[in-house]
Amino acid sequence: MKHVLKGDGRLGHDLDPQDRAPQDACGVFGVWAPGEDVSKLTYYGLYALQHRGQESAGIAVSEGSRILVYKDMGLVAQVFDESVLGTLRGHLAIGHCRYSTTGSSVWENAQPTLSSSDGGGLALAHNGNLINTRELMARLPSGATRATTDTEVLTSLLACDPGTSIEDAAADLLPEVKGAYSLVFMNEKTLYAARDPQGIRPLVLGRLDRGWVVASETAALDIVGAVFTREIEPGELLTIDELGVRSRRFALAEPKGCLFEYVYLARPDTTIAGRGVQATRVEVGRRLAREHSVEADLVIPTPESGTPAAIGYAQESGIPYGQGLVKNSYVGRTFIQPSQTIRQLGIRLKLNPLREVIAGKRLIVVDDSIVRGNTQRAIVKMLREAGATEVHVRISSPPVSWPCFYGIDFATKAELIAGSLEVEQIRESIGADSLGFISLDGLTEATTLPAERLCRACFDGVYPIPIDHDNVGKFVLEAKA
Repeated sequence: MKHVLKGDGRLGHDLDPQDRAPQDACGVFGVWAPGEDVSKLTYYGLYALQHRGQESAGIAVSEGSRILVYKDMGLVAQVFDESVLGTLRGHLAIGHCRYSTTGSSVWENAQPTLSSSDGGGLALAHNGNLINTRELMARLPSGATRATTDTEVLTSLLACDPGTSIEDAAADLLPEVKGAYSLVFMNEKTLYAARDPQGIRPLVLGRLDRGWVVASETAALDIVGAVFTREIEPGELLTIDELGVRSRRFALAEPKGCLFEYVYLARPDTTIAGRGVQATRVEVGRRLAREHSVEADLVIPTPESGTPAAIGYAQESGIPYGQGLVKNSYVGRTFIQPSQTIRQLGIRLKLNPLREVIAGKRLIVVDDSIVRGNTQRAIVKMLREAGATEVHVRISSPPVSWPCFYGIDFATKAELIAGSLEVEQIRESIGADSLGFISLDGLTEATTLPAERLCRACFDGVYPIPIDHDNVGKFVLEAKA
């Protein structure tokens, strides 16, 4: 496969490369649709899921007799073009866009992974992060794989059970797999999908006129013209072929959906548990205004992640909403390094203030989260330099104080600013006149789901699946190797 220089894959979430926003593990997509152009459906499905992972992208297809995989580093639109998609023909496909949470960001770790099974090939794509990867690796025959990702381990285990169908092998293996996993996988003729018993990462099923689609978010169904059917249940395994959709339960459901999907990870036009993400984020903004009111002249978002909550804050407070910061979403896509002079400008490469809007104003700036604090510190400084008389920061999530082991690449607790500082200390650190975070109960209530159905570990440190800290980490298999 030919490799060429490509953009760094950043879509603009990261305003400061040293202060990365929370990153999700990836987006997955699968389609079984004879007579359809499944590679292009998968391409557009991944395009809709690009926000979930921007390091690499890949598609596997089958026409019934063999599986063909094409993957590379970069954004979906950088990896695939008309000529490549034209070679990927078949009646079923799976696709993946990656942000690495286990294993380095290199071509060898791009997905879908491919392995040979007793009856043919097996391709697999995974959203989430496992927490017993070393234990699973030990079950493989010595030398069977040099895997450095949990996804490769899963693929090898599913493929190394001779005489057992893929469906039966999955039903036997998945109860032993711990952590977060929303999977799409396939052999030459059949599409499969599975979700961990806690349902930490989202996975949905949709219907096409001539087939079925599985995707990380409902927005991807919309983009390809599929009609949302239902969410795939926690602990459920689906098999999709010419006989239709068959469901098999491999574990009892213990729902613990990721609360941070509502804060940041999911697209605003996605629906989770029957409620639109946009509506939830606007409601969070309203609650934030009630919990942390302040006199001001203008409510502005940090684009685009803070926009829905800023709208809700303005609606509830009666303070006008406005655009005070302009975002350049294209800067991060270049591989040309900025000069020292430009680098010193830092955040201005991606955000610039509208001086005529904010000069002389008392501002409320709404953002979705604070990770290390560098971005908010730079924004507050920039707004003051542009003439703002007061800068009040409001955050539409509680303080992120704990790392995630289920598929979000949060920093370690020591690197998280809320892991060691109280709210007033964070306010002083970023230089704001005031700082307010939505309460954990307020955020939870905005989702309309009960707290016991949500994973809130990054906010409260209560992990729904016990963590063995000696056997987790992004490079757990590479360190072993």
